[in-house]
Amino acid sequence: MARSEQDLLSTEIVNRGIESSGPNAGSLTFSVRVRRRLPDFLQSVNLKYVKLGYHYLINHAIYLATIPVLVLVFSAEVGSLSKEELWKKLWEDARYDLATVLAFFGVFVFTLSVYFMSRPRPIYLVDFACFRPQDDLKVSKEKFIELARKSGKFDEESLEFQRRILQTSGIGDETYMPKAVMSNENCATMKEGRLEASTVIFGALDELFEKTRVRPKDVGVLVVNCSIFNPTPSLSAMIINHYKMRGNIFSYNLGGMGCSAGIIAMDLARDMLQANPNYYAVVVSTEMVGYNWYPGRDRSMLIPNCFFRMGCSAVLLSNRRRDYRRAKYRLEHIVRTHKGSDDRSFRSVYQEEDEQKFKGVKVSKDIMEIGGDALKANITTLGPLVLPFSEQLLFFGTLVWRYLFKGDRSHTSYAKPYIPDYKLAFEHFCVHAASKNVLDELQRNLELSDKNMEASRMTLYRFGNTSSSSIWYELAYLEAKERVRGGDRIWQIAFGSGFKCNSAVWRALRRVRKPARNPWLD
Repeated sequence: MARSEQDLLSTEIVNRGIESSGPNAGSLTFSVRVRRRLPDFLQSVNLKYVKLGYHYLINHAIYLATIPVLVLVFSAEVGSLSKEELWKKLWEDARYDLATVLAFFGVFVFTLSVYFMSRPRPIYLVDFACFRPQDDLKVSKEKFIELARKSGKFDEESLEFQRRILQTSGIGDETYMPKAVMSNENCATMKEGRLEASTVIFGALDELFEKTRVRPKDVGVLVVNCSIFNPTPSLSAMIINHYKMRGNIFSYNLGGMGCSAGIIAMDLARDMLQANPNYYAVVVSTEMVGYNWYPGRDRSMLIPNCFFRMGCSAVLLSNRRRDYRRAKYRLEHIVRTHKGSDDRSFRSVYQEEDEQKFKGVKVSKDIMEIGGDALKANITTLGPLVLPFSEQLLFFGTLVWRYLFKGDRSHTSYAKPYIPDYKLAFEHFCVHAASKNVLDELQRNLELSDKNMEASRMTLYRFGNTSSSSIWYELAYLEAKERVRGGDRIWQIAFGSGFKCNSAVWRALRRVRKPARNPWLD
């Protein structure tokens, strides 16, 4: 095995307890588990990823170059004059050359107007809501296996495999699942899908409209994302019908885009708000657990059963400047990375039928490596937009130095890459709660503290993997703990099928007090 491939593997000794039967009865037994790790992507950053982020800075280089020169010339001209001489010169020029003064003032006002009119509209996050199901839908890990056995859909080997996955998943004993999943009937039906969709979506939207005091008819843009369940009429049409929204609403329904679709939906809503002044936009992110339930024996398809749970988020965005006073956050950046042109990335999370013709989502064993490559591209593109200048200078300098001496690793000038400290760019991190292993590897690669990862780990433990809505449950956790203060920057990062990795950066406009409605209040 090649050295580079060995570096992606980690081993773990697992205590399997006391053997109850067989030749080793009464003695402790152990097994060695081998896992694939995320590649150390910050140790192998490519220049092509960084230049995308620096492209933004280059577009504004004219301002960075000309403003200091103008300030220097103006200072040299004015610095040689006393206050009396300066005032006399201005008064005489205004008295004898009024046309020049008026022309200068007109050009100044025109330039200022063009600048403010050409600036993109600020996008405010007024508030958001995360659906919390009823307590009778809670399922512990033991109950999960017990109900799965009673359903008659799995053999003993499949049950044992799911039990082992759950034990190391990072998921707790109070996550939520639809009742239909554990019955002996087929739960992947349109009826059950619509029932689950109406439960989670209307639950989140009812709370959102109550918290914001915005009428459904006031919403001008509606974006819904759900990867697996895409009925006709669409989920967005179902919402419009239920709340009797206006007929000229801009409605979009995104399907098949995986766990990172929530940020894609946010990007679409932002573009619509930039083009339409004085609008409200609602973004709904969810996934249907029952419709995606896999009853077969393929282990790579059984993995989603163990992680995905019920959940939904609803977010209200606004481009109205008067909403600044009541909004919680302002959208700073969205960076999207898509690796779909690579065949291996494209098939890393793939929906298909198994040998028994059961439909499910197949997760590749290379998912960690593929995800690491997408993460590397995304965070190095985002870096120049958010990192302090000192971090950018160190990072870019060592990157160029390595590029110049890439052919000679033994050269004394060949430096290790400088790993930027993203904790200097953000106060809070909301990393998609995919699994415990993914969170562990991200924490190691980005050198984050346990407190930085607390919201993600607690969301995985309490609610499981709720797909694209998980990053909002994490932000709700931070709000419930009253950790968000005015000026704080929040980084939401999610990844999913395609393979895609997307980031959103928010800035808190004020200190966020503990909300009256929040899924974490208990």
